[in-house]
Amino acid sequence: MKWTEADIALFEKEKEYVDTAVLPLVPISMTNNMKTTVSMGEYISIISSELERQLKGRLLLLPAFTYLSSEEQATTKDRLKKVEEELMLGGIQHIITLTADVNWKQVEDQVSSALLWMPAIPLEHMDEQYKMETVSAQVKQVLQFVTNTWQSNINS
Repeated sequence: MKWTEADIALFEKEKEYVDTAVLPLVPISMTNNMKTTVSMGEYISIISSELERQLKGRLLLLPAFTYLSSEEQATTKDRLKKVEEELMLGGIQHIITLTADVNWKQVEDQVSSALLWMPAIPLEHMDEQYKMETVSAQVKQVLQFVTNTWQSNINS
């Protein structure tokens, strides 16, 4: 389910079955490594959308959590923690954060969500078929991560 009016209406009806939220972490920078920053965000957005498509009805894809690349990491982490708290208050049991920004690995143990870092693969010059194969392969790995997250919470 996506963060749209129609899907949220369905989410509210089926809330007991939708216990997982996916939150893309997307950096913004207009001054430093802009193309790389955009590539990271685009890649994570594509992976997130495909994940939502494959698990529609089981998870809620949230709008991207955006932050400035130049922002203090402690500030960004604290903002993310507030979002996590809001989601948990709303009944979300599993929060999956997806990012291509390796800096999140430094604070991974300080957030509640299951963080998945994936290095961005530049898709810009790939032909469409190879791009789809690449995204599909990555989504399979993310699906495994999500499944493992669900199972680890069942066993805890």
